[in-house]
Amino acid sequence: MRRPFIAGNWKMNTTASEAERLVLEMLERLDSIGGVEKVLCPPFVSLVGISMMLHDSSIELGAQNMYFETKGAYTGEISPAMLRELCAFVILGHSERRWYFGETDEVVNKKVKAALANSLKPILCVGERLEENEAGKTEEVVGRQVSAALNGIEPVRDLVIAYEPIWAIGTGKAASGKQAGGTVQFIRDVVARAWDKSIAQDLRILYGGSVTSANIAEFISHPEIDGALVGGASLKANEFVGIVEKTAEIKGSTT
Repeated sequence: MRRPFIAGNWKMNTTASEAERLVLEMLERLDSIGGVEKVLCPPFVSLVGISMMLHDSSIELGAQNMYFETKGAYTGEISPAMLRELCAFVILGHSERRWYFGETDEVVNKKVKAALANSLKPILCVGERLEENEAGKTEEVVGRQVSAALNGIEPVRDLVIAYEPIWAIGTGKAASGKQAGGTVQFIRDVVARAWDKSIAQDLRILYGGSVTSANIAEFISHPEIDGALVGGASLKANEFVGIVEKTAEIKGSTT
C-alpha cells in the first residue's frame, strides 16, 4: 500500500518570520495526524529555522529547487550538498521553473540525478499547458517529460512524481478527479516501461493544481492518486491541515 503524501509548496511567499509563524499555527495539529507523509517546502531563507522547528515532529522538510552541481562558481544557486543537511525532499521541474527560468527536460534530468546522488528525494513535477491539453497532447507532453527526467537513472523508489497541469496551477480551475487519475495512471505506465512494473506500482504519484480542502476528496479518492502537491492553500494553516486531515480519513496508511 502506497502511503499517502501531501506537500505544501509555498513558492516565493513568506518572510522568515512569517514562515515560522505559519508553521507554529499548524505544527501541533499536523503532527497529530497519522497515516500521511507531510512535507513543507518553504523558501530557501526559511529552511534552517523551520528545520529546527520540525525537529522531533512527524513533518518533513523540502526545498523548492536546487542546482545540479555540488559546489562551484554558480552565484545565487543552491546545491544538493547544501540541502541534504536540512531537507529530505526537493521539488524539481516545476512548471514555473520550466516556464519562467527556461529549465529544459535535460536540466531537470541532471537535477534528478544530482538529488538522488546526494540522498535527497525528488518531487518531480510534470504537466501540460492549456493549449496542449485542448489539442489532445497531454500524454505526449507528460510522457516526454517523465521519460526525459528518468533517462539514465537506475530504478529507485525514493522518488515522488507530481502531475500538475499548468492550466490548473493557481487558476482556481482544477482538473477533475477522473481526468487527473487517468493521467496519473498513464504516468505510472510510462514509469513501468522505463523502469519496472513493480517499482511503478510502488511509486507515489500526486496531483497538483488548485487543490483545496473542498476538493481534495475528489482526487484522493481515485485509486491511482496518492496525494497532492498543494500551492496557495498550503499558505493557510486551516486549509492545509484540512487537506491532510481529509487525506488521512480517506486514504490514511498505517505504514
